[in-house]
Amino acid sequence: MRRSWWPLAAITLGNFMLLIDVTIVNTALPQVARGLDASFTSLQWVMDIYALALAALLMVAGSAADLFGRRRLYVVGLAVFAVSSLVCGLAPDAGVLIAARAVQGVGAAAMFATNTPLLMATYSGRDRGIAFGVWGGTSGAAAAIGPVLGGVLTEYVDWRAIFLVNLPLTAIAVWITLRSIDESRGAPGVRIDWPGAASFTVSAGALTYGLMRGGEEGWADTGTVATLVTAAIALLAFAVLERGKRQPLLDLGLLRRPTFAVLMAAALLLQAGAFPYLTYAGLWLQSVLGMSPVQAGLAVTPMAGVSLVVGAAGGRLLDRVAPGRALGGGLLMVGAGALVNAAMVTPDADWTAFVPGLALAGLGIGLAMPVLVSAALGSAPPERAGMASGAVNTFRQLGYALGIAVLGTVFATRVRDMVDDSGTVPARAAGQAAEAISGGHADAVIASAPPAHADAARTLVHESFAAGLDRICLISGIAALAAGLLVLAVVRGGPGGAPPKPTPEQSPAEPVHA
Repeated sequence: MRRSWWPLAAITLGNFMLLIDVTIVNTALPQVARGLDASFTSLQWVMDIYALALAALLMVAGSAADLFGRRRLYVVGLAVFAVSSLVCGLAPDAGVLIAARAVQGVGAAAMFATNTPLLMATYSGRDRGIAFGVWGGTSGAAAAIGPVLGGVLTEYVDWRAIFLVNLPLTAIAVWITLRSIDESRGAPGVRIDWPGAASFTVSAGALTYGLMRGGEEGWADTGTVATLVTAAIALLAFAVLERGKRQPLLDLGLLRRPTFAVLMAAALLLQAGAFPYLTYAGLWLQSVLGMSPVQAGLAVTPMAGVSLVVGAAGGRLLDRVAPGRALGGGLLMVGAGALVNAAMVTPDADWTAFVPGLALAGLGIGLAMPVLVSAALGSAPPERAGMASGAVNTFRQLGYALGIAVLGTVFATRVRDMVDDSGTVPARAAGQAAEAISGGHADAVIASAPPAHADAARTLVHESFAAGLDRICLISGIAALAAGLLVLAVVRGGPGGAPPKPTPEQSPAEPVHA
């Protein structure tokens, strides 16, 4: 390898790790549930808290990198990621694992926020194009490899290995970074918007917690109502705090541009409609169908594999297509894929029922993802390009976090309703049985049934889980379809993400501060 490509190796390695940790946990969830005696809500938080921390801190991490140094923050992020991964791997219970995953998300935010600025500062000309192509390719590779790698480590080593494997990789990335990457900073006078960061984080966290608590305790529960009210107040505070700031975390004037606002909604709904339901599909494949972790990981790869191939092969074609058409069309395919899954998953279905829908959704992701960031950049003023990039990535991760919360609540409620209505389980034990089915302990429900009722218990497990999957796939599909239609109606522009010609609505409504 040429010495000039060592910085790219360090940056892409960090990018690969932080993205793979979003999906690598999916295939290990049943083993985590058994190993730590984790509840369904705990499993939701294991998945969700990482994406939530990443989303909430991504924009403020970008400001911190400009202020304190991008290389420095990248190395700090790698160190935090490594230490928290160690704690995840050694976690004695679900609470420690969830807390460590939150800290892992903090490290990931520092790594993600510094990736592209370091590449921009290190490479120029043709080398920069090659570097960004390789860096972007690792994103698709992480999505494709994550479930399979998680399955291999879980089946042949232990579920804890999915976290411990990060330790040698982060050590290598730190060593290469310190030896090959020069320090760089943003323009002088950069400040961190701490009040904005705090209010945004509180709002996102309270909303996610409130959605999960509502599904578990009920929407009239005092704690649920208080949490959701807190989320609304924090969001209002964020809007008030950001108005008129010279260096806001997010220039709210951008959201008054219809194209930019729709693209942020598309980023959120693309991530929410395409990926969160795979978490519950992984539980279905292992705890209901009895597949091994490796088999379950391979079963969900059609989406990632197709998206990787389409994204790589279609790059030149997408340069000649208006971004709104590629993004909107991709979202429609993602929605159609989820609806196919909803139709195909029945109580007697096997893993092949998911293949057509996942492949169709993967085709949509391969079309939509490559143009999403470029379209967002094209809809914002040049001086707000960095903010637009940070915002679209923030909305993507927030979409995943909220998708896990919303779909998990719907899924658990649907399973509980099916168990209650079946009459198979005594009323006093129905709640416990529904929790076990949702949380990956379906085999325990069947094993605990008297021999004469084993077949009825097995039927209940298959019917209730299929009903839950059907419902969340339906919701995911509708969300993605709605986003696709909205993008096609609003987003304009030339091929390759060129910004649209200004319209009266898109003219700057107020001065843009440096």
